[in-house]
Amino acid sequence: MPLQNFGSVLNFAADLEAEDQAFYLAASGNPKCAEYKAMFEDFISDAKKNERLMRDTCREHVCEMILEPIIDFSRQAFLSQREGADKGSLQDVLAKALELETKAENFYSEGAAKIKALPEVSRALARTATKRAARREKLESAFR
Repeated sequence: MPLQNFGSVLNFAADLEAEDQAFYLAASGNPKCAEYKAMFEDFISDAKKNERLMRDTCREHVCEMILEPIIDFSRQAFLSQREGADKGSLQDVLAKALELETKAENFYSEGAAKIKALPEVSRALARTATKRAARREKLESAFR
């Protein structure tokens, strides 16, 4: 499904953060992932803040939603299955988390580039991409 306007990008971003919260909540309760429980709980907290930021940004800039449409941007490349975090092996959960963070970072980076006409919104997306990159780096360190 294409992301054709400002509102659809920010709503998808907020939904992405909510889904990631659920994944990390399940992962934090998985006994096989106990050594990374604190990291997953930090990710939950970050995702809550990111979701709130996306929803607030959408509300604050609602009058600008009618600006030029977004072209060639689809949610399909950023979707992931999130099942199994509550009972998967540590390696499987970390691999899935790494996939989620990589896709989210790419989404926010591409979204920031697509919404340059709204600098404040573009900056919010770019900042979130940076946060997700930092989370990806933590997960990559866990694999070493």
